[in-house]
Amino acid sequence: MTFPARTWGIHENHYWLHGRTVEHPVEYHENLGMWTVTGYPEAIAVLSDPATYSSDLSSLFPAGTDMSFNDGNLVQMDGLEHRKLRRLVSHAFTPKIVADLEPRIAQLTGELLDELVGQDEIELVSALAYPLPVIVIAELLGVPAGDRDLFRKWVDTMFEDQADFSLAEGEDKLREDLDAQLNSLKPMSDYLTAHAAERRRVPREDLLTKLVQAEIDGERLNDTEIVNFAGLLLVAGHITTTMLLGNTILCLDTFPDQAERVRADRSLVPTAIEESLRLLSPFASTARVTAADVELGGRLIPRGQMVNPLLGAANRDPRQFERPDEFDAARDPNPHIAFGRGVHFCLGAPLARLEGRVAVNVLLDRFPVLRTIPATPPKFMDSPVMTGVSSLPLRVTA
Repeated sequence: MTFPARTWGIHENHYWLHGRTVEHPVEYHENLGMWTVTGYPEAIAVLSDPATYSSDLSSLFPAGTDMSFNDGNLVQMDGLEHRKLRRLVSHAFTPKIVADLEPRIAQLTGELLDELVGQDEIELVSALAYPLPVIVIAELLGVPAGDRDLFRKWVDTMFEDQADFSLAEGEDKLREDLDAQLNSLKPMSDYLTAHAAERRRVPREDLLTKLVQAEIDGERLNDTEIVNFAGLLLVAGHITTTMLLGNTILCLDTFPDQAERVRADRSLVPTAIEESLRLLSPFASTARVTAADVELGGRLIPRGQMVNPLLGAANRDPRQFERPDEFDAARDPNPHIAFGRGVHFCLGAPLARLEGRVAVNVLLDRFPVLRTIPATPPKFMDSPVMTGVSSLPLRVTA
């Protein structure tokens, strides 16, 4: 089944949601100066080989470009430095710590849904899918959850206009685009810098304090590293779960027979969430740069080329998944790569899955009906790299 992608405003870059296919799993786009990888085994090869496919994209930009966004940014790091920084924050996402958050997540979900009592229609993103994970990650970091309107604004800024990005547009334009994005994110940097400075004066039991106090090889993280690290956790720590929640409910609405299965057997909630991650992968693509000449999918990619595994497309590769366009709430096995693969596998995946499981179960408990409204259809983020609803109006009464 093909989703009504045009009606919902799904970005044209997500061609697989528009019912289109490509001829080859590895393709070069001369107008963009980069490669796309749409096949599942080819994407796995890229994500599993950081020595050949580096996450540090700085070599793609012209000399003199401000690359400070790389400092402390796990997404843009490789090797020993990446492992050391990842180890710093991994202690906050151990299985026990994540499991211990379940009562708080259930409490927050209940409180947010209590505000909807008596309503026949709700808008799921603003009511639950956005505020729930924002509050959770804000409490972990130690920043005010009440500032969540600011966080949402920064997320929108971070991912807007990326469709225009091209390595073929010339050095001056590349430098100009990157400088503009860094300037647009300065309010978030200033915000986190101020909170980090406050933690140095008055430490707390939160993740931001741990970053301020952390040492790697006897050295403390500098302000840029702390801000980039904390910013990544703040943004990635909630946006994936926001999309996961909205997308799961939308999949259940689109496939009502599967929704009935899940309502009748709640043990299917986790597998339904995994299937929504496969079918509507929140981060539709990622980026790497080749550290050496390499053959992939029968194509020779020279050293120093940008390679974009399109996770959303790879998760529908019929070579890996039977009935790839169908939503099967009980699909097992389901080796999707929505959270990545290898050393850069999403650190917050266990927390996102827990939040999704708790929230979906509470939604099914509270509302006998969760159906979209034809007159006010879902709206998707207008983003070339993210696949998720920005608005999901639902009818919740029979």
